[in-house]
Amino acid sequence: MSRGVKKVRQSIEQRRKLRGLPYQQQATKKSIKPSFPQDEEKHGYFPVIAEADISHKSENKVLTGFILKGMLSILLFFGVAYVWNTKATGFETPKEWTSAVLKEEFPFAKVQLWYQDTFGTPLALTPDTDKQDEGNQILSLPVHGDVAENFQVNGKGIKIQPGKADNVVTLREGVVIFAGKDNETDNTVIVQHADGSKSKYGYLSSIDVHLYQFINSNDSIGKFSPTSENKTVYFSIEKDNEYIDPVKVIRVDQLD
Repeated sequence: MSRGVKKVRQSIEQRRKLRGLPYQQQATKKSIKPSFPQDEEKHGYFPVIAEADISHKSENKVLTGFILKGMLSILLFFGVAYVWNTKATGFETPKEWTSAVLKEEFPFAKVQLWYQDTFGTPLALTPDTDKQDEGNQILSLPVHGDVAENFQVNGKGIKIQPGKADNVVTLREGVVIFAGKDNETDNTVIVQHADGSKSKYGYLSSIDVHLYQFINSNDSIGKFSPTSENKTVYFSIEKDNEYIDPVKVIRVDQLD
């Protein structure tokens, strides 16, 4: 009788050790689930559960979902390609809609404002800082200095000459839709605002923001240090595909 009890206890101990093995080792020791009560059940213990089988089923679900998403993406791609290349009159409206969606910029700042007005709190990607009402704010130049080149020279923006190293701040709150090298203005940041306008800051010495970052009014977006080759910061405002003279909306000092 004692030998039988000892043998059962050894069997239970082996099963307990098997539970602590890694998945790959357990997979090699799979066994068919017995139809009779296990030794653990006979002596008041819980039966052994095939954890490897459960993990395998979970992995199969993830793989199936990934394959399904891939197939749907392929179908969507070929569906759009078919509509775009078909000359039937019935597809003209979908073509126009697709073309407009691909060309228009997504209104990040407007969506951010809508979310905040609707739910009372900003999106999680926005900084948790107190901000002032924009209607009561006085707009100022993004950097302290004089206007060295006015709007009438190029019809797009102005050039500001700080005279010393300074931080460059944003005109109003918004979302960064460009932060990097521009062919015309070198280190450049473009901010999209809730009213659909965009402000551009060029010739920066360094950039301190990243793409799709939400920034508040007067937040620093970069730094400028004058050099012998470049002594000015570029600044422009664009709305509805038209450039606006910053001098008309901001009180500035002209450099004689």
